[in-house]
Amino acid sequence: MATGTVRLHRVLRAPPERIYRAFLEADAVARWLPPFGFTCTVHHLDARVGGTHKMSFRNFSSGHSHSFGGEYLELVPGQKIRYSDRFDDANLPGNMTTTVTLKAVSCGTELSVVQEGIPDVIPTEMCYLGWQESLVMLARLVEPDIPG
Repeated sequence: MATGTVRLHRVLRAPPERIYRAFLEADAVARWLPPFGFTCTVHHLDARVGGTHKMSFRNFSSGHSHSFGGEYLELVPGQKIRYSDRFDDANLPGNMTTTVTLKAVSCGTELSVVQEGIPDVIPTEMCYLGWQESLVMLARLVEPDIPG
């Protein structure tokens, strides 16, 4: 059974379009999404409604990895991303849904993330911790405005 939900909110000093791209470009995702101590391999990422994604996180200390993937359910450029995820591991059952909402504000973008359907065997506080770490790396990727 999968029932856990996490909700996160941040304001980033970057335009919504840049943050939107960071969620949908494979190289960007591999750079910011894995929590501290993990690496990420993006096996494929087809960023269109009905398109799919597949990636693996590897624990750098132990070398153990887990794979997951899903489908893009809703994409509104610069505003909203909704996608599903499912772990390959049968011990982590269920479908998760993540909704990312972006809203332009005076100093950048208000970012809201809601992840639902987290497998019961994963402590919700660990998901919060992982997302908090990921969002630190997202800010480091999208906030610098480096001229071409």
